[in-house]
Amino acid sequence: MLIVSVCVLCFVGLALTPAPQRIALLLEWGTVPANIFDPHQAFLPQLADPALLRLFTALFIHVAWLHLLSNLLFLVIFGLPGERALGSLRFLSLFVFGGIVANLIGALSLTGVHLPIIGCSGAVSAVVGTYVALFPRARLGLVLPLGLYLEFVRVPAFLLIGIWVVLQLLFSYAGPSYGAHVWWAHIGGFLFGLVFAFFSRQSMARRVRG
Repeated sequence: MLIVSVCVLCFVGLALTPAPQRIALLLEWGTVPANIFDPHQAFLPQLADPALLRLFTALFIHVAWLHLLSNLLFLVIFGLPGERALGSLRFLSLFVFGGIVANLIGALSLTGVHLPIIGCSGAVSAVVGTYVALFPRARLGLVLPLGLYLEFVRVPAFLLIGIWVVLQLLFSYAGPSYGAHVWWAHIGGFLFGLVFAFFSRQSMARRVRG
């Protein structure tokens, strides 16, 4: 998956970068709310600011391996069936625009904060939201290590979503270690995914008929 590859390459590149330069890169390419929205200026003119590009670039930046692993794990679990249902181009649009909207909401909720919002949690939230809307009763097949054996089990999707929510809460609580608290970005991404699924149903029906 292209998204996974880009996230991993960015993570490795940052990990090999000396600490001072790494911090500078996070501040340059992460979504820093204080650099994007000024509470003392009118909102609409600020939407034309080129700094909004950081809403996109921040999606591929991770500095904690556990943050990266958890995001990519749930992206693969929910993204692969989502991509099969939506098609690659529509799925990529869901990830990118869902992530941008999530980061925008996160930046608005943290106006004045100088810590960067980084990672694709908001985009993954959008993917999970779309999955829930498209497959509300789904069960997912997982291969789990049980002792010396690998066991294939089918797990209710909502159980995995619950685990994902707990992880997001933990990462939000620990936010200052690598970025700003972004719980509102997760909620915004999830709601975007629900709306995206609603407007994608007709396209999916045409794909099935085709």
